[in-house]
Amino acid sequence: MNTKKKNILFVCATGIATSTVVAEKTIEYLKEKGIDINYTQTNVASLPEYDTKDADLIVATTKVPYELDIPVINALPIITGIGADKVFEDVYEHVKG
Repeated sequence: MNTKKKNILFVCATGIATSTVVAEKTIEYLKEKGIDINYTQTNVASLPEYDTKDADLIVATTKVPYELDIPVINALPIITGIGADKVFEDVYEHVKG
């Protein structure tokens, strides 16, 4: 069994507002599924300087206009509430090991 904690990078325009809401809701969802993660938040403009080797997945509430080596999940539905369950399931599939 893979016990290494997955690392999620939560991204929004400023790295403060919507990424915080999405991080809190996603972490709560994953804990209910028995998964504990490490996470970081940043703004989308900082992504080119971010070492993507430090993250297994990016969960973003804004468009990520860069080619990256790790998957990016659009988390805007978590903010709107429309389609949030599908986003949570997608995140879960990426981090369940």
